[in-house]
Amino acid sequence: MNLTTLLFFIPACFALNMAPGPNNLLSLTNAKRYGVRTACLAGIGRLIAFVGMITLAATGLATLLYTSEKIFLVIKVVGGLYLLWLAYQLWGVDTTASDSAEAQHMSLFELARQEFLLAAGNPKAILIFTAFLPQFVEPSGNVGLQFLVLGVLFLLLEWVAIAGYAYAGSFLNQWFSRPAMRRLFNRSCATLLASAGVGLLLAKKE
Repeated sequence: MNLTTLLFFIPACFALNMAPGPNNLLSLTNAKRYGVRTACLAGIGRLIAFVGMITLAATGLATLLYTSEKIFLVIKVVGGLYLLWLAYQLWGVDTTASDSAEAQHMSLFELARQEFLLAAGNPKAILIFTAFLPQFVEPSGNVGLQFLVLGVLFLLLEWVAIAGYAYAGSFLNQWFSRPAMRRLFNRSCATLLASAGVGLLLAKKE
């Protein structure tokens, strides 16, 4: 792997990290309800899921997972239904309670588990690590070391994305202090999550 490869990888990778998606949307809403620090710490659950996927990609197992029709279907259905469940929960949040009261509803571990399950249940994430990372690996070099370098860079950039969306959520909290506006925000996010869930359930493996 040379410097030119890394210079191409970093901006392309960062664009994937920052793209609006279920996990980034979750960071946004978690920060609004629980604070930036909690949202960032909860993001560790997502990173743990990605570490597992990067390991699978490095060992070649991710390709097997993604090419298997049955495994793809199971992951797709579970991930899509979980997104719909999250949307249902977010839609029904009591917006008349204060943020401090809301914060008692879920522990940090539960939030991190939510991030983990959402990342692990998204087959598109497997596709990223199956089709995206290998493009920047030089077969004639040390493949394991290259995957390690690319994986660490991906996780660092993902952490930046988590923090970025968390700070955006904290900023939005200043604008959505009234119950009616908070309800509008929560239900807008719930609609986006539900749309992602339906899209995931209808997705076909190419």
